[in-house]
Amino acid sequence: MSFYPQIKQFLLGRTLPTSARHHERLNNAVALTVLAADALSSVAYATEEILKVLVLAGSAVIGGSIWVAVAITLLLLIITLSYQQTIRAYPNGGGAYIVAHDNLGLYPGLIAAAALMIDYVLTVTVSIASGVDNLTSIPLLQPLRHFSVELCLLFISLIMLANLRGVRESGRIFMIPTYAFIVSVFLMIGVGFFKQVTGHIDTSLPVIQPTEPLSVFLILRAFSQGCTALTGVEAISNGVPAFKPPESKNARLTMVYMGLILGIMFLGVTYFAKIYHIVPNPKETVISQLAHNIFGYGLFYNFVQVATLLILLLAANTSYADFPRLSSLLARDGFAPRQLALLGERLVYSNGIILLSLFSAALIIVFKGSVDKLISLFAVGVFMSFALSQAGMVRHWFRERSPGWHSRAFMNGLGSMITVIVLLVILQTKFLAGAWVVVVAIPVIVSLFLAIHRHYRYVVERLSLQGIPPRDYLPRPNPAVVTRPAVVIVGYLHRGTVEALDYARTIADEIVAVHVDIGNTDREKLQKQWRQLEPDIPLKIIDSPYRALIEPIVNFVSQFEEHHQDVFTTVIIPAFVPRNWWASFLHNQTALFLKTALRAQKSRVVTTVRYYL
Repeated sequence: MSFYPQIKQFLLGRTLPTSARHHERLNNAVALTVLAADALSSVAYATEEILKVLVLAGSAVIGGSIWVAVAITLLLLIITLSYQQTIRAYPNGGGAYIVAHDNLGLYPGLIAAAALMIDYVLTVTVSIASGVDNLTSIPLLQPLRHFSVELCLLFISLIMLANLRGVRESGRIFMIPTYAFIVSVFLMIGVGFFKQVTGHIDTSLPVIQPTEPLSVFLILRAFSQGCTALTGVEAISNGVPAFKPPESKNARLTMVYMGLILGIMFLGVTYFAKIYHIVPNPKETVISQLAHNIFGYGLFYNFVQVATLLILLLAANTSYADFPRLSSLLARDGFAPRQLALLGERLVYSNGIILLSLFSAALIIVFKGSVDKLISLFAVGVFMSFALSQAGMVRHWFRERSPGWHSRAFMNGLGSMITVIVLLVILQTKFLAGAWVVVVAIPVIVSLFLAIHRHYRYVVERLSLQGIPPRDYLPRPNPAVVTRPAVVIVGYLHRGTVEALDYARTIADEIVAVHVDIGNTDREKLQKQWRQLEPDIPLKIIDSPYRALIEPIVNFVSQFEEHHQDVFTTVIIPAFVPRNWWASFLHNQTALFLKTALRAQKSRVVTTVRYYL
């Protein structure tokens, strides 16, 4: 084993066979940490975002944060009940893209997908930037604030590595920090209540002069900022297939747990921020101030801060669970590069994980790790996807009309109506502060989806076998002496493959075609097409339980060449050439990697037969 594979195996673990995919399922306790960390972690900054707006109207108004929190908690209840119906209707995963696409049509589905993808990237950046803020709020570590961007990039790299190792392993890694945060917040709320009952709370109110008048617009701004507490709530409905059987039941139960825990923590933190008259401070987060007031600067304070840091860093894991899965669905439907649909060595969508990390790192660098700048972009995408998903579910129930559909349609209809209203409020209050960027980005991304889809459709039309009549080749007799053997690599049977096989007939007296099945080959269909078009050439199908393409082919060619040591074996690789150079990035560069591997294996004659689209 060379040096690079050893390093790769050390960092990511050994390659898992496709058959192990069923065992990579999550129980409810682990699923809560993998799929709900984003929603739970929002407790660390949602209250602070409400206070940052209300403080503009002065100290007399800041106590109204609790009523804003109550309104957001009622909204959480409605959304949680609405997504219960989605999980029931889509036991194989009911993300906004699937629901909107199935029930509302192509464009609403793509808009939902674009909105979600933006939100997943922002979830990573906001969570990690907020986590670094909490870390540098600890007095001893405040000098690290000058290295915030570098710390954010470091944490993105570590979370990416954890997710590349696989779902179950990342779940184990994240369990302790997530439950530590839940325990720390409940402990803080409990001790806060004890101190309130026993009268150990300073009731003096800081005097803050208003800089803006109290208005309906100001209250709506506070509400829209606080709605960041609801980001990530839909993740469980997206990730139903990741649960252990019965998937739908376990997902609904876990969503109830998440809603209860999130609601209690959010109300508790906001309530005690009001009781202790916490005021936003650029040098110290609200959670840090609250923990300091309740526990003092001691062991429990440090416990809260470290747990908050870790949950915020790990909140990004919700995006790492859902962004690659959504990307794979788009790739499967031809709206995203096909590389995003490939399972990696650890049975995760590795390309999607890496892409999410690159986008998140770019945003961290552009916005210099500032939570205030990033938060203005937040929540637009998630509420747009909420609204489309719930509207799609209403249409679903009206079409299906299964027993009890009236109450379910009402619940989803209520969820759709409320989320549309909240979306309009968010757009109204955040548009000039940065939400316009998301509004502009969504149609740009949808246009990109459609352009990719047009390209793939064009490729399919150009490579189609339609119009090629069945060919009447006689079986090729085995020559007494083989002087010109050839191996033809077959990915899919298309016009380019047919031309490569025709070329092989002109140069070789013994030909064998080889295809690698990584688990997605329709063998019956392939064999039927082969018998109609290429009956004179044997087709060898190689199973690849570890989803590798290059290694099985190299091994086959090596063994074939050993049997023909006295002559040159020609390895023929069909490859189609797109019209535009940029379109090459939408296709797996298998031919390039295969030629490199064969060169390393010292295969002497490797030929590419190009088919120009």
